[in-house]
Amino acid sequence: MKPSIPKGTRDFGPVEMARRNYIFNTIREVYALYGYRQIETPSMELLSTLMGKYGEEGDKLLFKILNSGDFTRSVSTADYEAQNAPQLAARFCEKGLRYDLTVPFARYVVQHREELQLPFKRFQIQPVWRADRPQKGRYREFYQCDADVVGSDSLVNEVELLQIVDEVYRRFGIRVAIKINNRKILTGIAEVLGAADRIIDITVAIDKFDKIGLEGVNAELLADGLSQAQVDQLQPIITLSGTNAEKLATMRQVLSSSEAGLKGIEEVEYVLSQYEGAAEASLDLTLARGLNYYTGCIFEVKALDVEIGSINGGGRYDNLTGIFGLPGLSGVGISFGADRIYDVLTQLDLFPREAHAGARLLFINFGEKEGAHCLRLARQVRQAGIPTEVYPDAAKMKKQMQYANALQVPYVALVGEQEMQEGLIALKDMTTGEQQKLTLDELIEKLR
Repeated sequence: MKPSIPKGTRDFGPVEMARRNYIFNTIREVYALYGYRQIETPSMELLSTLMGKYGEEGDKLLFKILNSGDFTRSVSTADYEAQNAPQLAARFCEKGLRYDLTVPFARYVVQHREELQLPFKRFQIQPVWRADRPQKGRYREFYQCDADVVGSDSLVNEVELLQIVDEVYRRFGIRVAIKINNRKILTGIAEVLGAADRIIDITVAIDKFDKIGLEGVNAELLADGLSQAQVDQLQPIITLSGTNAEKLATMRQVLSSSEAGLKGIEEVEYVLSQYEGAAEASLDLTLARGLNYYTGCIFEVKALDVEIGSINGGGRYDNLTGIFGLPGLSGVGISFGADRIYDVLTQLDLFPREAHAGARLLFINFGEKEGAHCLRLARQVRQAGIPTEVYPDAAKMKKQMQYANALQVPYVALVGEQEMQEGLIALKDMTTGEQQKLTLDELIEKLR
């Protein structure tokens, strides 16, 4: 029987790994440029750390790990007969695979609080696991690329995170639009309508404006229980358009009676005025991003030239560490969607050539004496930083050339008895077919 892998997981071959590393390395370099420092946390956490942090549905999606040894020893026949799966799992399992990087980060901050210099700027690029039903674009194992700063209320952090987003996509060559909103603005909208408890219904309905139009949104709001007067009051918000300054001016009037709403407008105004990036950043009142989690500015990034969901998101939260008994530590963070970025770069053919390649040079093996000579030459080429292979067997020339073509090696070095006597290397460009004889130094200079 042919071996296989679990559903919702993937193998990545050499070309895919080269491309994925290009994505991770680019993000890592930009994070470091802004003073973010890398940490890693274990793949497994104690279930007491993970459970209850993602809601009831999230708890069901945690991969749990059976205890070592005789994990059934403490379970009675009555426990089995009760058929209470969650209770049995709690007895059998003390650990689980991490569901995201945020809860482990919160645990890390609380556990290492005395060692950390606040504000603490960290980034983390690691896989996470979810026992979800696999489908297109949804996997049970995938990578997250998070950056957070905790211990600072300053909006300078929001501005820098937007600049990080801008710089990463500039390096990738992906044109993006950044949407920004603020939880306080959404709270203010619900307050001025006298519907503070309906904030989610209101934002879900407004979010459908592009799909179902103004009449459809109004009908849904009425069906959700809002009065006609409240729906009328929402019209300037639903149809909000214009520049960021014009949108903010309109919202300042609409939310004039809401202290929270005005504070949210002030925060968005500051972030937009200081951002000064190449990517378009605009206020979008339909953006909600997990209302129960975020407390301030929220962000989402869309690729302009590809039909795909958001490729980036994040926002401000005021109590990340409160779940572990350290309340009041504010933070703000972003996460890049590596899998979706991979799809965008593929569709737009934006991966650089070096993101696919292994060796740039292959020495053809003509025999034992020539092979030994090529090994010495290859060592010096590698010392110059040029990825190089020596074909291990003195196979037919056709087979060795086919190998070079299959791996897209751009140059082949041919060193036979004559070249050894001349102290030269015959270098063949595999794209043009052009061939020239060079000294070792000349070859290194050309391939650099």
